[in-house]
Amino acid sequence: MKQQNIHFGLLILRLTLGVLMLFHGYTKIINGVEGIENTLIDKGLPGFIAYGVYVGEVIAPLMLIVGFRTRLAAFLFSFNMVVAAILAHPNDILALTDYGTWAIETLGLFLFGGLALVFMGGGKFAISSKSWWD
Repeated sequence: MKQQNIHFGLLILRLTLGVLMLFHGYTKIINGVEGIENTLIDKGLPGFIAYGVYVGEVIAPLMLIVGFRTRLAAFLFSFNMVVAAILAHPNDILALTDYGTWAIETLGLFLFGGLALVFMGGGKFAISSKSWWD
């Protein structure tokens, strides 16, 4: 496969993950994170952790879109997905729907797409590419 195709593929993956997650982040910007904060408090955790969702759903996706410190952004993005699975969907992690699909497949696609970028980086169509975190 041509090297150019790999870089276009990385660009498409970065844009897809970043843009689709920004919709989730936009909702949190508009409506706040009180629901997440209450869930954390109900589980005995400090509510301020809920504000980390802005990192995973707004800042990291923007970094992915432009290709700034892609590996770092993808790590934060993926970590956010793990936390979401554990806090919001603990009973769905090993569950299937009535249609035979994984109950958290969208979350899984975000998680594993982010992990792919952690290992591959952002490619040459990223604004930063000199550091290991790119």
